[in-house]
Amino acid sequence: MEKFEVIVVGAGLAGLSAAYALAREGVEAVVIERGDYPGAKNVTGGRLYTRPLQNFLPELWRETPFERPVTNEIITLLSPDKSVTLRFRSEEFARLPAHSHTVLRGTLDRWLAKKAEEKGAMLVTKNRVDDLLKKDGKVVGVLAAGEELGADVVIVCDGALSLMAEKAGLRSPGSPRDYAVGFKEIIELPSQTIDDRFGLKPEEGVANLFLGDLTKGRFGGGFLYTNRSSLSLGLVIRIKDLAEGNPPKEAPLFLDEFKERPEIAPLIAGGETVEYSAHLISEAGYAGLIRPFADGLLVAGDAAGFSLNVGLTVRGMEFAIASGVIAAQAVKQAREKKDFSATSLSVYQNMLADSFVLKDLKTFQHAPDFLDNPRLFQHYPQMAGDLLQNLFTVGPEPRQKFSTAVWEKVTWTETWEILKDLQKGLKI
Repeated sequence: MEKFEVIVVGAGLAGLSAAYALAREGVEAVVIERGDYPGAKNVTGGRLYTRPLQNFLPELWRETPFERPVTNEIITLLSPDKSVTLRFRSEEFARLPAHSHTVLRGTLDRWLAKKAEEKGAMLVTKNRVDDLLKKDGKVVGVLAAGEELGADVVIVCDGALSLMAEKAGLRSPGSPRDYAVGFKEIIELPSQTIDDRFGLKPEEGVANLFLGDLTKGRFGGGFLYTNRSSLSLGLVIRIKDLAEGNPPKEAPLFLDEFKERPEIAPLIAGGETVEYSAHLISEAGYAGLIRPFADGLLVAGDAAGFSLNVGLTVRGMEFAIASGVIAAQAVKQAREKKDFSATSLSVYQNMLADSFVLKDLKTFQHAPDFLDNPRLFQHYPQMAGDLLQNLFTVGPEPRQKFSTAVWEKVTWTETWEILKDLQKGLKI
């Protein structure tokens, strides 16, 4: 049986970051990816928060193929016939190193794979890992394309459902409540057209999050990110809500209807859809984390549940990169001791606890409970639109006071419900 020091399962950001960090230290690493190329199966929204990563692979961020720095944050609430938009712009977000960037995963992942290969990592694509090899309860390699491959350590980075972590006994099959499905299109438009339509300076970008009628009251939301010469447009809906929706509706239809909204249609007019993809996303947050280590095995990125949705921000890519690098550091320490047992590899958990990965997940551990509120996706967007329409309307009758117009929509009963929801929100 051919043997390597480390086998990485999955060539996403977690797996490639681990391979790069290992190869940089002279550790033999091979990455096995079932897609045609790294990034072929990734449909993440397209935004990477870079400042948390300044101490992780710092030599790479000066040359990373980013799209645009996000200088404009937009939140849009949608009701069936109205919308309310809040736009925030910051020069601080534009200063280098920028706060966050839009990215195209097909470009970013292939670039990072090339960097890992330049350091000495080996990349094998179009091959699926079917199982873990075990000896006396310890993971000693993988079964890929019918071939047994040995390893001192296997780093599992195979996505949100992570069959390898399940086979290792670290997790059980997930609940529909804890996962969402994301749909995304890449729509090509000239760079100048994007600047004009979004009111941007050259090299500025927009991140627009949408909440409300686009998911028809279901848990989820939409996103639009500006790239150099394209838009990333998509939405996310929780699987439980899709399965239990009444009336039932095929998931791709939500995106089709979203594109026809008057808030979206003018922004994508004349564009050409060049990519369409779908992907599972973990929504469980801190409560959904697993033990990310075992004898001869580590788990990183989405496979370990490192994903965070707090409404205003949706994060995962920087968690993947950081956890991949930390996994490589844990392997290096175990290698120096020539001990790849769970006891030795448990240093990975301690390193994660000292990093922003687990600290941020723990800080926002109540976010899933707060967001699991149908009023956020239907009632409040409708109320905001109705209230503002009332305030802006001037009719043939004498105008009532603004305060009276507000109280017509925000009664004492409504105020009490708002306070109860705010109480949950204060936990995050």
